[in-house]
Amino acid sequence: MNITFNFKNFEPSDHLRDYARKRFEKLSKYTTDVEASELQVNLAVEKTRQLADVIFQADNMHISAHEVSEDMYSTIDLILDKVEVQAKKFREKQKDRRRQTVEAVRMDVISISEDAEGGRVPTIIETDKYEPKPMAVEEAALQLEALKYEFLVFINSESERPNVIYRLRNGDFGLIDPGTGV
Repeated sequence: MNITFNFKNFEPSDHLRDYARKRFEKLSKYTTDVEASELQVNLAVEKTRQLADVIFQADNMHISAHEVSEDMYSTIDLILDKVEVQAKKFREKQKDRRRQTVEAVRMDVISISEDAEGGRVPTIIETDKYEPKPMAVEEAALQLEALKYEFLVFINSESERPNVIYRLRNGDFGLIDPGTGV
């Protein structure tokens, strides 16, 4: 994570710089792409007031906060708490959106029989509904093997998209990932 510090109206001690850097590095746990995330920290002194402004950008998240106190260390702690609360809230919203998009999958077993005129008539003989669970492709293959189904619909935990894994005639597995854009 790229952390940029700007100091106004004072020269910070090495201890303050280290303290601030260690404290703000905790924000990296709220990002998926740590290298692309940026944090700009502006610390200033105006008479007896210690001011801090923070701009945190990562993963479609843009958070800014402002804090004032009489001690620079407590100002850093207070503003870090504010930014952490906003980052947690943003992550929870993202998780809630992902959960809402999961719908139940309906699986029908269809039998094809001939009618009196010799035509083929499909008949649904069994229906099953289930909610696909997030899992890795390897886990889905193991589950498909254990269930003895021909295919399994699941949410790919890496891409967070619905995928279908199916059994090939030679015993191997095929994967359908409709959102790759390839």
